[in-house]
Amino acid sequence: MTTVGVEEEYLLIDPVTGRLAARGAKVRAAAGLAPFVADNEIQAELLQAQVEVATPVCATLEEVGGHLLRLRHAVAQAAQACGCRIIAGGTPPPAEGLPVPVTDKARYREMQRQAPQLVAEQMVNGMHVHVAVPDRHMGVEVLNRIRPWLPTLTAMSANSPLWEGHDTGFASWRTIVFDRWPVSGVPPYFADEADYDRRVERLLSAGVISDTGQLYWQARLSDNYPTVEVRCLDVQLRADDAVMFAGLIRALADTAMREAAAGRTAPEGEPEFVRATMWQAARHGLSGELVDLGGRRRPADEVVYGLLEYVGPALEAYGDTREVTALVHRLLERGTGAELQRRTLAEGGLDAVIRMIVDAAVAP
Repeated sequence: MTTVGVEEEYLLIDPVTGRLAARGAKVRAAAGLAPFVADNEIQAELLQAQVEVATPVCATLEEVGGHLLRLRHAVAQAAQACGCRIIAGGTPPPAEGLPVPVTDKARYREMQRQAPQLVAEQMVNGMHVHVAVPDRHMGVEVLNRIRPWLPTLTAMSANSPLWEGHDTGFASWRTIVFDRWPVSGVPPYFADEADYDRRVERLLSAGVISDTGQLYWQARLSDNYPTVEVRCLDVQLRADDAVMFAGLIRALADTAMREAAAGRTAPEGEPEFVRATMWQAARHGLSGELVDLGGRRRPADEVVYGLLEYVGPALEAYGDTREVTALVHRLLERGTGAELQRRTLAEGGLDAVIRMIVDAAVAP
């Protein structure tokens, strides 16, 4: 049984003014006092208007959903006690409150010294899915095989269309913001784990990055856990959408491991082509066309159904087919978080967007 874990990042806002609220330390302290919250489940992030949560290792999607709702409610209650609210959006809808102070940690202060403007604009929030792998060799095999699907996952998870009070024209502006760091975007194809380690060591030796935490590839090997960490997703409005992605990514990793064990060659893909398909996914989400693995522009829903078909046997093996398929169908019918934000903006303005995101964060 391949296990899975999820990390989510949230924004803190003032409920009256809509401004970003730099109260991360207070919220974390208050949430940590809850009797049903364990150590290290609620963590600091780069900027003081952010909070991150991390589930325990989970064997089932039911566990993932239960832990995410528990942690979302704990942080939401703590935020309310501290005079603010949480929103699960990839970017902050309002302009007010930027820039936000950096969290007082040596690593974050050094990042601010290295790239002050990038840090000032790093008010973006993602969802990371960790999938267990037996060893680093298989981890690299998984990275090579899931990388062509990262643009599809990005399009499906798009939930960051707004920035500084206006529509960016992108479904996932978070993806564009993150792509400005030295090591970012879709990871390269690696010959093996030694190639992975050699490339990382070269980056560290050159001083381009100060630590492996600055490997902002959209999928990477975790330094802290025996996992592949998929990082291409915007944080989701609702916990059940996050559960859907946990199921899809576990099924993708499982499929990749089976293909590697069978000796099937991983598709290498030209880096400029993969980069362009990621840009396309961030630009349009599911509201336009995506580029499939064969290099053809196709309606987004056809590409999503292609992903479901590809991971179908793995979903069935874990007993996740009904739940994940139903959630994918709902996503295609309702639209991504980006589409929901845009519709709400058109109907009620920024205040309505904020109310919608606040309510969705703790929806069952």
